Amino acid sequence: MYIPVFDDVIAAHDRIRPYIHRTPVLTSSFLNELTGAELFFKCENFQKAGAFKVRGASNAVFGLSEDMLEKGVATHSSGNHALSLSYAAGRRGIPCTVVMPRTAPQAKKDAVRGYGGRIVECEPSTTSREAVFADVVAETGAEFVHPYNDPRVIAGQATCSREFMEQVEGLEALVAPIGGGGMISGTCLTVSSTAPGVKIYAAEPEQADDAARSFKAGHIIADDAPVTVADGLKVPLKDLTWHFVKTHVSDVLTASEEEIIEAMKLTWKRMKIVIEPSCAVPLAVILKNRAVFEGKRVGVIITGGNVDLDTLPWFKG
Repeated sequence: MYIPVFDDVIAAHDRIRPYIHRTPVLTSSFLNELTGAELFFKCENFQKAGAFKVRGASNAVFGLSEDMLEKGVATHSSGNHALSLSYAAGRRGIPCTVVMPRTAPQAKKDAVRGYGGRIVECEPSTTSREAVFADVVAETGAEFVHPYNDPRVIAGQATCSREFMEQVEGLEALVAPIGGGGMISGTCLTVSSTAPGVKIYAAEPEQADDAARSFKAGHIIADDAPVTVADGLKVPLKDLTWHFVKTHVSDVLTASEEEIIEAMKLTWKRMKIVIEPSCAVPLAVILKNRAVFEGKRVGVIITGGNVDLDTLPWFKG
C-alpha cells in the first residue's frame, strides 16, 4: 500500500480548501491551571459536517477521476466518516452508500441522510461491518473510501495538524484520540515532516485499548466489538495507520469511562463548546498523566462535535 508523504498533504490542502473550515484554536486558563500545562485546543468540532473526517473524505472524493464518479463512493463507519463522506459526495454530486452499526448515534445517522447518503445497517462489530460492506460494494461497484486505512484519507486528515502548527508556535507535544488511527497518522505525517521534535501522544479508552496493547506488543492486536462511551474509537488499527503509530507515536495513554465523561463534562462547562465523548479522551489522559505534560505547551485535537443530545453520558436513564 502507498504510504503518503508531506507533498500529498500540501496537495490535499489545496484540493479541499474550498470545502472545509480553517478551524480555530481555543485556550482555557482554568484547564491550564488544572493540568499544569499550557493547552491549545484545535477545534474540529467547528469543522464542516462537525468533524475532522471531512478533510480526508473531501480529499478522496475530489481526487476521483471523472470516469469513477458514476458509481459513487461507499464506506463503513460508526458515524463521522459516514456523514463526512456523504457531505463530500453531495458537494460533488455523486452517490454515497455507508454501512453503519445499528447502534450508531441517531444524530450521526440523521446527518448522513441529511447530506444525501444512503445507510445500510449492520451489527456493532468489525466482522459484521466488513461482511455487510462487501455486499454493498458487490451491489453498487462504488469506490471504497476506507475511514482511515487509506492514503488519501490520511493525507486529508494531516491538513488539520498542518494548520495547527501554523496557528500555534512552540508546541512541545500533541495529543489526539486514537481508534483506527487516521487522525493520529495524519498528525504523525505532518509533525514528523515539519516539527520532528514535537512528541505525539495517542489517547484511547481503557475499554477499547487495542492500540495501547498493540503499541506495547509491537504488532496489531484487534478487538472485534469493544464497548465504550467513546463511540468513534471502537475500530482497530490497520496496516497503514499502524505504520505511523509504531514509527512516530511516543506513547498511547488510556482513560477510564468515568474519566472520559468527566473530561467531556468539564470541557462543556468551562470552554462552553460541544464535543463528543471521543474528543474528551485526550484531556482525560492529560489530567490522568499530569507529570508527562506539566510545564509544556501541549496541542490537543478536538476531533468532532456530533453528539446525540438526548443521550448525553452524564444523564442517568
